Amino acid sequence: MASIELSLFSYEILGLVGREGAGPHDLLRMARRDRMLVWAGESQYYTEPKRLAKLGYLSARKAPGKTRERTVYTLTDKGLQALREYAGTPVAFTPLKSEPLIRLLICDLVGEEITRESVGTLRDDIADIERRLGDAELRGEQLPHREKYLRLVIDFMRRLLQLHLELVDRVEHELTQAAEPSARPPRHELLSLGER
Repeated sequence: MASIELSLFSYEILGLVGREGAGPHDLLRMARRDRMLVWAGESQYYTEPKRLAKLGYLSARKAPGKTRERTVYTLTDKGLQALREYAGTPVAFTPLKSEPLIRLLICDLVGEEITRESVGTLRDDIADIERRLGDAELRGEQLPHREKYLRLVIDFMRRLLQLHLELVDRVEHELTQAAEPSARPPRHELLSLGER
């Protein structure tokens, strides 16, 4: 049974600490590097490991850094056991936090043209993430103990990006289609124009 004192973000931190250990700056860098797993604000990558260490899931030690000492966290037996217990629980669908879907939700309030244009800008962002996934794939080859699992994650993320591209295509098509007829007067106005 998953612990009530651990959130999904807690498990992400424990997983990122992994076998080798990591400092808060490393955790933030890893999450930002691929962009798809950045769930929390920057400060939480510093406060959550500290909280997990107080609870006994991580141990903390000081290590030399570039300019000053830094804290490096490693999994404790309790942390590893928590991950094992969590891994055995049923998986639930994670609610989506999706900017494109919010843009569509407000489309009737702000207009189709602005929505179509803003959703179209997602293509550049997806291209950036795709490049990052390529880099992640190369890094995964250097982690033989995780390579197979990282490939599964990367494949899923690529499919998710493809789904977003399909959404952009559909938005551009449907909102463009809707914009064209609205440029014409409504049918009842055309009839009255013909009577004149």
